Amino acid sequence: MVRQGLKMMIESSGDLKVAGEAGNGKEAVALCESHFFDVVVLDIRMPEMNGLEAARIIRSRWPASKVLMLTTFNDDEYALEALKSGASGYMLKDAEPEALIRSIRSCLAGGLSLQEDVAAKVIPKLLDVKKELSVDASITPRELSIVRLVGEGRSNREIADELGLSVGTVKNHISQIMDKLDLRDRTQLAIYAIRHNAV
Repeated sequence: MVRQGLKMMIESSGDLKVAGEAGNGKEAVALCESHFFDVVVLDIRMPEMNGLEAARIIRSRWPASKVLMLTTFNDDEYALEALKSGASGYMLKDAEPEALIRSIRSCLAGGLSLQEDVAAKVIPKLLDVKKELSVDASITPRELSIVRLVGEGRSNREIADELGLSVGTVKNHISQIMDKLDLRDRTQLAIYAIRHNAV
């Protein structure tokens, strides 16, 4: 019933389509083996395999697929763990339908989407450790500008518009930055930006 309600809500946007459904994390991973999904929406607690474990597997095997956590748990530890697992967003099930649609679109655009009250708990925890750290010396001023904007949750298009670059150039810069810093994905880069005082 919950999945059917979500499906109706998402597809009411007009341009988004639910291409598959799973009852637990294990089924979600199995679906990803046979289909490509732009965004995978996962709950935290599910039978067989929880959403955090499923997110880690999906992001490591299919990095082009974004993961959005949609859960009842307004918990900073869960949210931090979700981000570490590669999730591009963390939303609560009591969010307004429009907020969920915006979050899905943000994930599609390469942004980082946190529900406001979740972000209020998570950001201070990330900021707690940033004073001890500094940005890697190999990062150029241009790359630092991009790291800062990724940390602010900007999409590639928004970064390109702000810096007067093409979207392709921004993507290339981000790939080079992640190679330099040995980071797996954009979410890790956003966390790096916050922790290293780039934002």
